[in-house]
Amino acid sequence: MASAVEEMRPEPAPFNAVESELVTRALAQIGRVCPEDAKVLRGQIARLRDLLVLLWDIPSLRAPHVLGDEVRDESTLVDHMCSSDGLSGDLELPLKATLSRTFLLAKIQCFGGFVRAVNELSRRGHDLGTLGRSLRDEHAQSIYTQLAEELLLALLRKPDVELRIKRLAATQLITVWDDAQLEIDDFCPMLESSWHARNRIAADLGSLLGTTEYFRLVCEDCSPQFLDFFVREDVSEGEKQAFEEFLFGMTYEELGALRSAMRAQGLSAVTAEWAGQVLKRTIEHQCRLDEIDPMSLYRSYFRRQLAADFRIMAGAEGPRRTAEAYLMIYLLDQQLEQAGR
Repeated sequence: MASAVEEMRPEPAPFNAVESELVTRALAQIGRVCPEDAKVLRGQIARLRDLLVLLWDIPSLRAPHVLGDEVRDESTLVDHMCSSDGLSGDLELPLKATLSRTFLLAKIQCFGGFVRAVNELSRRGHDLGTLGRSLRDEHAQSIYTQLAEELLLALLRKPDVELRIKRLAATQLITVWDDAQLEIDDFCPMLESSWHARNRIAADLGSLLGTTEYFRLVCEDCSPQFLDFFVREDVSEGEKQAFEEFLFGMTYEELGALRSAMRAQGLSAVTAEWAGQVLKRTIEHQCRLDEIDPMSLYRSYFRRQLAADFRIMAGAEGPRRTAEAYLMIYLLDQQLEQAGR
């Protein structure tokens, strides 16, 4: 028989209050026009809730336990995460961590389903007001949360990041995995602001100076602290290079190839289409009119992160971290200093 405490425990909710209200409105609108789509989306929500119930039943990652005569607790988990080179991926993480990451992916896909359904209704001529934009913003916020997790995990595998920084990054990840409903605005609003702004501008390239892109970030209310960090007097060469990558959504190597091609062809300004021909890939735009594309931003981050990892392994020129990683290390360092550690 369940205990009184278990019987009183509320059922975990897959969405916060703002998300729940938005999802309810969207289901009502979709259900009136396309009941089959609404049925599919309700199924996704049910599975999302089932995942959260599984997470709910797993003890906290901070709870001590014994396995094979070995005492495991938060401290030993932090030690383990800080000693990882990242090559084992999620196989090295505890079950609650991998389930939490799975829950977030499922939430991203659920909001993605709502965005597709509402976009189709808009295409058919149904006026949904700000509903579509609100759903795209929630979808993007969940993707930004996933990006923040990946960023913290990337810090753990960097050989040149101080151990005290890694330990704080690992502790932050444990906090996020212990509460699957935490989102990026709960633990790193400055990064959310920068990604939110970057997702709303398209890099024109032009002379590849980045001035236009920088001022567009300002106009999109990018966190002043984020921008100030990369234009301060003592900014390092690696930080400047990584910020350029962030502005243009390209790697250091790609920007070098474009500048070489500009000189060879005697060009003073270029377009995204020209850049795509030189680099032999499509140059994605984070924003098209009123519709943002957070997946494009996600791919941009991973392209830059993979390039940074390669430079460390190969001893090649260029930034050893993404712009976001440089900023995150600074923020974690400030946090430790304020705590006197």
